[in-house]
Amino acid sequence: MLNGRTVAVVLVIGWLVTGAGFAQERTLGDDWNDFLHYAKIGRFDLAKGYAQAILQGQPDAVALLELSRANPQGYQVAMRMVDTAHDEELASLAKDLLAVIERGRFERRSNPEIIVEEIRRLSSTIRGKMNATKRLKDAGEYAVPFMLDAMADPARADELDNIIEALPQIGRLAIRPLCASLQMENAKVKAEVIRALGKIGYPQSVAYLKYVVENDAAAEMRELATASIRQIDRRALNAPAAALFYELGEKYYYHDQSLAPQEGAPIANIWFWDANAARLARAEVDPAYFNELMGMRCCEWSLKSEEQFGLAIGLWLAGFLKAEATGLAMPEYFDDNHATALVYATTAGPEYLHQALARAVNDNNAAVALGAVEALGTNAGEKSLLYTVGPAQPLLAALSFRNRAVRYSAAIAIANAGPRQAFNEKGLVVENLSEALGQSAQTVSGNAADWTAEMAESYALRAAEVLLKVAVSRNPVIELSLAQPALIQAATGDRKEIQVLAGQTLAYLNSPNAQRTIANVALSDSDEMDVRIAAFASLANSAKLQGNLLADDVVDRIYGLVSSDQTPADLRAAAAAAYGSLNLPSQKVKDLILDQAKS
Repeated sequence: MLNGRTVAVVLVIGWLVTGAGFAQERTLGDDWNDFLHYAKIGRFDLAKGYAQAILQGQPDAVALLELSRANPQGYQVAMRMVDTAHDEELASLAKDLLAVIERGRFERRSNPEIIVEEIRRLSSTIRGKMNATKRLKDAGEYAVPFMLDAMADPARADELDNIIEALPQIGRLAIRPLCASLQMENAKVKAEVIRALGKIGYPQSVAYLKYVVENDAAAEMRELATASIRQIDRRALNAPAAALFYELGEKYYYHDQSLAPQEGAPIANIWFWDANAARLARAEVDPAYFNELMGMRCCEWSLKSEEQFGLAIGLWLAGFLKAEATGLAMPEYFDDNHATALVYATTAGPEYLHQALARAVNDNNAAVALGAVEALGTNAGEKSLLYTVGPAQPLLAALSFRNRAVRYSAAIAIANAGPRQAFNEKGLVVENLSEALGQSAQTVSGNAADWTAEMAESYALRAAEVLLKVAVSRNPVIELSLAQPALIQAATGDRKEIQVLAGQTLAYLNSPNAQRTIANVALSDSDEMDVRIAAFASLANSAKLQGNLLADDVVDRIYGLVSSDQTPADLRAAAAAAYGSLNLPSQKVKDLILDQAKS
């Protein structure tokens, strides 16, 4: 947002440019140079005006890039404005200008016409070849498909040696498209790709080369791939491709800097081999989840290499859950019918979910942990819930996770499974369920995205439901009595559904306080009629299970409702059922009969 002084400066600049009938038309170069000049001498008010003039003119990004290249010292001035300027408004404008320059860099390096022309210049003069190689290296991954197309074209055979020489000089950024192209049928070009990967020398290509060694039908390709692996890391020859892909997938999952996408681009590319077109194809994805998607692809290649390599399944699930946590739409190459991460997670089964959960607990990644726990709660029984990964039991560890949603979901999952064997963390299950039961929209503070009013209400209801399930099943492990304070508070609260569930659960506790709480709700004029009727039903159940634990005055109040013809019929019937379940001495029943007698 521009302040008043900057707006005035912009207006003055506009007047100087267009007014008085004698001002000449200014160019982008004029505005850029004046911005740099005034920024350098500390006239920030004028510098801001020229910066705004440039941005309002929606400049050609490539043209601004060329201006910055022509004046590298000026470009450094703009960089310093972002990092060191004491004027926040100027820093913001300079940042916007640098973003335009970066967009220009991306547009230039990815321009197909320029790339094709530079590939042809490889076979011109020595200087032309040097310049073309440099520019193709700057184009990075975008140059690779056009270079491979040219190599596969019989009509350009006279250019082949020069292209082959330039291909490995593209460097690290060429590896992803080159590895994807190893699926091609053209043996001559494939051989050069394998050689190029060996010359580039980065370990991220080793898994793909080892896959060629293990699976390619042509002995020549296997030998070439073996030789390229030796150039990169000969130790990898002793490892199976499945393990190498898994290791690479983990590096992507943890955002290893050596695997970062090309800098300066607003998008990242995932490369595929289009068998029908016999050429590389790319899918543009958001850099926010590029690493997760690439990690998933590595896991897929791991499973293609060895179907039983189960570790890749756990990592793939974690990667998918992590990608979804960005909140972005999944990439276009996921078709419309592609299932969500939770569908895959629940289908995968407990073993692989525990792998993902163990990773998430170790990383303190709440999104992955929550997804894994929710899936476990859907498809896992007692034995699989308490599964061990290495020295740890991931789901039990999740009971102490720093994120409350993960803790609550873990407790709900364990309680739902109905464990029959005791475990050390059983107290944490009740503790988390009790805490979840007390959550509400009113307990949410701030605007934290990881804990909203909707989540609080949802977990409270889920906790109430699972506590009732524990009660009904008479679970011998989970000590329901520890939740009594939370249940009493919920039963006397103002959320009808949770009130009813909490009252039903209290009926299973052999506790005077539990039974009296139920009775008080049933007798309360401030509670709604359906809540009171449900409470009398819970009181009847409590009486059947625990006997009469009520004080005489409470019994008398119930009797008063039953004996009064002013009590609504449904409430009177519910009170009568509860009263009868208390199994009181015959004197009370006699009084009820005689009170209605007519003679």
